[in-house]
Amino acid sequence: MTSSQKDQVLQELRSQIALANAQELMQKMSEKCFKKCIYKPGTQLDNSEQKCLAMCMDRYMDAWNTVSRTYNARLSREHSSGGLQ
Repeated sequence: MTSSQKDQVLQELRSQIALANAQELMQKMSEKCFKKCIYKPGTQLDNSEQKCLAMCMDRYMDAWNTVSRTYNARLSREHSSGGLQ
């Protein structure tokens, strides 16, 4: 396998992993926010449910982004220091 082919395979794997992570994020966020905000499921969301869902999803995404940034920074530090500690 050529270097170009290896790079292409790695890029495809990264894309698949990113997609799987996004799907998992959406699934967990939907489950947790639904449990937190929807008390009486019906055909429509009332204003308080809509506001609760919006706030819940914003907080969940903020937390996810904070964890992701921190994890990536740690991986970068470990990589630059020569490996896992």
